[in-house]
Amino acid sequence: MRLLMITINIIIDYKKRFETKFTAIPYRSGFNKELLRQAFIKQGIEVNYIPFSDINFRNPNLKGQFFLACASEDHSGFYKSYIEDIILGLEQAGANVIPGFLQLKSHHNKLFMEIQRDLLHEESIKKIYSLHFGTIEELVSYKGNISWPVVFKPASGSMSKGVSLAHNMKELKKAVIKVSRSPNIMNELKDKIRLLKYKGYIPESKYRKKYIIQTYIPNLTGDWKILVYGRKYYVLKRKNRENDFRASGGGRLSYERNLPEKILDFAEKIINAFHVPNISLDIAYDGCEFYLLEFQFLYFGTYTIENSEFYFMKREQGWFRVEEKSILEEVYAESITNFIWDNYKKS
Repeated sequence: MRLLMITINIIIDYKKRFETKFTAIPYRSGFNKELLRQAFIKQGIEVNYIPFSDINFRNPNLKGQFFLACASEDHSGFYKSYIEDIILGLEQAGANVIPGFLQLKSHHNKLFMEIQRDLLHEESIKKIYSLHFGTIEELVSYKGNISWPVVFKPASGSMSKGVSLAHNMKELKKAVIKVSRSPNIMNELKDKIRLLKYKGYIPESKYRKKYIIQTYIPNLTGDWKILVYGRKYYVLKRKNRENDFRASGGGRLSYERNLPEKILDFAEKIINAFHVPNISLDIAYDGCEFYLLEFQFLYFGTYTIENSEFYFMKREQGWFRVEEKSILEEVYAESITNFIWDNYKKS
């Protein structure tokens, strides 16, 4: 057994929860923390569970310590905003945070996710192109070309909620108005007064929830959900909903042992480009090319791994299938340990 002789600080939220687990008991209680502790001990790592609120930024010993970050699903993102403050502070203090602030910022933030994609140097991951807007006024005044149809996506949300297909500007504006409304009655009343009082005054937008529009890939019948934990790849096929272009949230799922050729190579290319220990990928295949639809670095659904009877790994000879049920906490601990070993403990 490889002994790293280090301690990892696993940050837990106000519910004393770390990460998410599809089969968690009690419901939505996250990873089994004792099982996770034992899994790390098997890897030669001690675990210290610490609440976000216990992190002391005046502690000079934060530098060099390891912290495992988690996210949150709270309404309106208030608690997630708090988590982002703490994680960014830890990085400023010189701590090793896994995954880092940029990955946390991308969680349930499709707009920043697309920024992360655009900044990559790997062109094969950038076949889908996105435009981003903060208000409906920015869309209306946009002078660039839009290749119709486009996929409209609110910046936040899961299970394809709010996602729609727009064939022209009229349909797109309708989608924006439905999702992007940001009401504030008092400010809107004040703006009406300002319009009467000040010549040339421009009122605040009533539609300030950010969103993106994205390349539409025609003739898809579904996509592939691939969870990568270190060197292990778990694959789930998702068929589109009936009479719909969306696959996410449709529940038409199947585990396939025979995969499209090179889809795992494409997934490997993505995780290497982002340089993270774990990732959730939504990949489309039109029979000719692969497209990265969406990705998450943390707090992603674990249905795919927990219900799979097998996973894929790569050897020198290529990809092979391992017929084996996995325990989430053990696979996670192994992936984090390998990531630390490969990136921090070589010397």
